[in-house]
Amino acid sequence: MSFAPGILEGKSAVVTGGATGIGAHIVRMLGSLGANVGIVSRKESNLIAAANAFKTDNDIDVKWQVGDVRDPEAMKAVMTSFAEELGNIDILICNAAGNFICPTEDLSWNGWRTVIEIDLNGTFNCCQAALPYLKEASDGGRIVSISATAANFGWPGAAHAGAAKSGIQNLMKTLAVEWGSYGIRANYVSPGPIEGTEGVDRLIIAQGKSEQVLERIPLGTFGEGKDIANAIVFLASESGKYISGAELAIDGASQWVR
Repeated sequence: MSFAPGILEGKSAVVTGGATGIGAHIVRMLGSLGANVGIVSRKESNLIAAANAFKTDNDIDVKWQVGDVRDPEAMKAVMTSFAEELGNIDILICNAAGNFICPTEDLSWNGWRTVIEIDLNGTFNCCQAALPYLKEASDGGRIVSISATAANFGWPGAAHAGAAKSGIQNLMKTLAVEWGSYGIRANYVSPGPIEGTEGVDRLIIAQGKSEQVLERIPLGTFGEGKDIANAIVFLASESGKYISGAELAIDGASQWVR
């Protein structure tokens, strides 16, 4: 492990979409470093399975709430419940997301709207709902949202996700300024291709593009979930106390190969 044991002892964190994929890696890392963690997702079965796995495999007790990040009132109720269960909310990780490949000219309004609502609107809803509790964080609340390096350059075949992630980036920069007076830091992590995630499985491997993508990664490999989790801990811990409104790209330098 890269961080001192117990570095997040006494902190409480909420991870949206924390039952699967990158979110689950983040939860394991936060919990293993002492944080009390809550996860939220739309599917109760995923939440139960994840909570059981965290306990069995990592000896981490994770609280969970069913909720749709697209629903602002639901997120207010979820954050209130988590604040009571966890003792407050010091760290918010906005990870819930959706995406699929579709040329823009064929993209339906419903497809566009759904991804925007989950990614961008969901991030806004969660940040606003958690704000009263982040204000009370003893050494400053932390918000870290998951973006994507592709959003920095345009994302052919995923205009909906690219627009949403770009919106998230600007939202974090804005909150860093507006909420800095509350001691809240707002940043975003932009993953490149991370193995074992739906993004790589569906958008790269299933499309037969693995070799093509790997050729464009100077480090020569896909990233791992723990790479993202490490970045989250860096920004959410004492290490990131003077970082706000910033991007941390975890992509093996692939975004600079064009």
